[in-house]
Amino acid sequence: MSDRPTAPVPPRLAEWERRTEMPLLVASFVYLAGYTVHVLVPRSTEPWRDVALVLVGLAWLLFAVDYGARLHLSGQGRRFVHTHWLDTLTLLLPPLRPLRVVQLYTRVQLHRKEPRLSLHARVMAYAGTSALLLGFTASLAVYQQERGAPDSTIRTFGDSVWWACATLTTVGYGDAVPVTLLGRVIAAGVMVCGLGLLGAVTGSFSSWLVQVFSRQDEKRPPGSD
Repeated sequence: MSDRPTAPVPPRLAEWERRTEMPLLVASFVYLAGYTVHVLVPRSTEPWRDVALVLVGLAWLLFAVDYGARLHLSGQGRRFVHTHWLDTLTLLLPPLRPLRVVQLYTRVQLHRKEPRLSLHARVMAYAGTSALLLGFTASLAVYQQERGAPDSTIRTFGDSVWWACATLTTVGYGDAVPVTLLGRVIAAGVMVCGLGLLGAVTGSFSSWLVQVFSRQDEKRPPGSD
C-alpha cells in the first residue's frame, strides 16, 4: 500500500456526484427492472420485452455519461480507470449498479451524528443486501445464458436461483452448474464475491460476540469465577 495521502476530491466532481446520486440510483433500479422483464417475460410478449430492452439501453447510456463526466472532472485522465476500478466494473457490468443503494444508505448514515445501526450491524446489513442484489442479478444473467444451452442443468429461473444461493454461500452442491463460457465467467465472479461477503458477515458477527462477552466479563465482580 502507498503511504501517500489520499488526494482530495475536486469540488466540481463532488458536486456532480451529489447531484447525480439519486438519479443514478433510480436508473439502477430501472435497469434491473428492465433486465428482469427482458429475461423472464416470454418471447411471445414482444412489445414488453422491446420496451424493457429500451429502458436497459437508456439506463446504461446514463451510466456511460456519468462515467465520462466523472473521468473528465476528476482530472486524473487514464488513472481514473484504475483508481475507480469499481466504477469501471459496474459500467461493464450494469446489473451491479443496484448495489449503489447500499452506498447511498452508508452515506446517509455517515452524515448522522449517531448512526441508527452499530458498526457491526451496518457491515452485516451492507453485506446481506449486497448478497441479495448480487444473487438476483447473477441468477438472471446465468439463466439467460444457460436456458437454451445443450446439456444445461439450469433450465428454469428457479434452477438459477438455487445455483446462485449455493454459489454465494460457497456450498456448491453441483446439481446445477453453468456449461457456457459466459455462464462460467459469471459463476467465477459470484464465487469471489460470495467469499468476500460471507467473510465480512462472519467476521463482523464474531467481533460482535467477542465484544458482548467482554462486556459481560467486565461487569462480573472480582473473584466471581
